[in-house]
Amino acid sequence: MDKIATAYKEKMKELSMFSLLCSCFNPRLQKNLDTKSEYMEVKPINKRASGQAFEVILKPPSPVSDGNHNITSFMKKRDVSLEDIQKKLEAAEDRRKSQEAQVLKSLAEKREHERDVLLKALEENNNFSRMAEEKLTLKMEQINENRRAHLAAMMERLQEKERHAVVVRRNKELREELTA
Repeated sequence: MDKIATAYKEKMKELSMFSLLCSCFNPRLQKNLDTKSEYMEVKPINKRASGQAFEVILKPPSPVSDGNHNITSFMKKRDVSLEDIQKKLEAAEDRRKSQEAQVLKSLAEKREHERDVLLKALEENNNFSRMAEEKLTLKMEQINENRRAHLAAMMERLQEKERHAVVVRRNKELREELTA
């Protein structure tokens, strides 16, 4: 009888944790959290920064209830719920794999988009560099052309001054010859 009571207490602890976990995920059960059952009492504690907190109070089995009946019915429920849990776990795994595939697909699309943007930016940069180089080359040619024209003009003035100096020397020599 002592072994049965110990086993019963352990099963009730598992039941209370399972019920508590279910109540956290099922919004309909969250409304009824402050209720009392014949096995346990769950009271919500003030909400904390880290999430919700609950106080679970396990009650000893009443002498009127049949402990063996509750344990076997719980074990049958547990067998069924284990299958359900296994199915839910498999479905969750499928959803996780599907979400993972979607995330990977999204990342691949983002990466491809980023690659396209980078290629376009590189192309625009190359076009800009080419245009800047062409403008610089054109400007340098214009500067060189202006320099050549300026040098040609200076050479022309220098030659003109030379001619004028020759004429002035000749006139001076002629004046000196006339006066001498």
